[in-house]
Amino acid sequence: MPVKNKKILIIIGGGISAYKSLDLIRILKKNKNEVKTILTNSGKEFVTPLSLTALTNNKTFEDIFDTNSESEIDHISLSRWADLIIVLPATANFMTRLSLGKADDLATTVILASNKDILLVPAMNVRMWIHKATQSNVKILQNFGYLFIGPEKGEMACGEYGEGKMSSPRQIFSYLENYFYKRNLVRKKNLKALVTTGPTREYIDPVRYISNESSGKQGYEIALALDKLGFKTTLIIGPSHLINQKNIKTKKIVTSDEMLTEVKKSLPVDVAVCAAAVSDFKPSKKNKSKIKKDQVNLKSIDLENSKDILEFLGKNNKHRPKLVVGFSAETENVNKNSLIKMKKKNCDLIIANDVSKKNSGFNSDYNKISIIDNDGQVKTIKRNKKSFIANKIAEVILDKILVDDRNFN
Repeated sequence: MPVKNKKILIIIGGGISAYKSLDLIRILKKNKNEVKTILTNSGKEFVTPLSLTALTNNKTFEDIFDTNSESEIDHISLSRWADLIIVLPATANFMTRLSLGKADDLATTVILASNKDILLVPAMNVRMWIHKATQSNVKILQNFGYLFIGPEKGEMACGEYGEGKMSSPRQIFSYLENYFYKRNLVRKKNLKALVTTGPTREYIDPVRYISNESSGKQGYEIALALDKLGFKTTLIIGPSHLINQKNIKTKKIVTSDEMLTEVKKSLPVDVAVCAAAVSDFKPSKKNKSKIKKDQVNLKSIDLENSKDILEFLGKNNKHRPKLVVGFSAETENVNKNSLIKMKKKNCDLIIANDVSKKNSGFNSDYNKISIIDNDGQVKTIKRNKKSFIANKIAEVILDKILVDDRNFN
């Protein structure tokens, strides 16, 4: 499905592959897309502003302080104008500056100010690409949410062969076709997602409660990732310090009963992701006043099972989401126990994470997970930032919900 009527901002870096930007512009224009360009100082060594202006029929932006147009605040207006920003070639130096959060020219300032996806198209010598510093920067940028295409294996301008060759304009265009196709379908079908996250508190008396170490960060990041893909997203969140996002409908709750009530109110949805660490047990009775330790010899607390929200969604005959995704926090036999949970709760996917390690899982910015489907296939994602993992989970959800034409025809 061709990319049409999109607004693409291309940032041209300083590498020999910069000339390929001209071919990409031709393809985009041929398919009725509007293109604007930012030419970096090093990029001027390989292509000229005149050639870019002639092909795009738009001004070529170069300087962060342009007396002719700074009243528009270029770095803001350009970042808001674009549907997608492409950097090609993304050199080792440029990626280093991005990984450090630099904003020392128009290109990096636009990227830092952008609320849109950024697609990096790396190109460099094979040794530069495989260098530990470059690979570390790639990982940092992936954690930040940057998209990548390439590099490919092939012969380079320097005469060497290996990984580092820039993806061709046709490959980039094919990537864009897939990128916009999926997002257009999500929006066209008005697909809705529900995400639960955070802990719940089950009160013993007005000041004491049963809870857990969940920060809500993983579910929060999943909600952000789904929103970015075009899902109309509702986030139901237990007690946390996370900041509300204006694009996401957020409902704050405290107890498991309150969470279940809000889940029911939010139905029907197409996708439900149960990332909340809902307390499995709650006191059978909550004392109306604080229990005084010198007045009561409290040896035990009578508990009862909390209502299972994941099972409610998975076995809901009336409003079952097309895709129900559960989370399974385990300390041993992680995948085995998670698979059992998936079958019992009638989930379509289960996200298994090992919470026995201190450097990931609960109350951490990092996680290490396995995505398990109904066929028992396992996709493991190594320890990484929860934002990165959220994007990977969202991509799996998107592919799963769109895999059958009946879901969107």
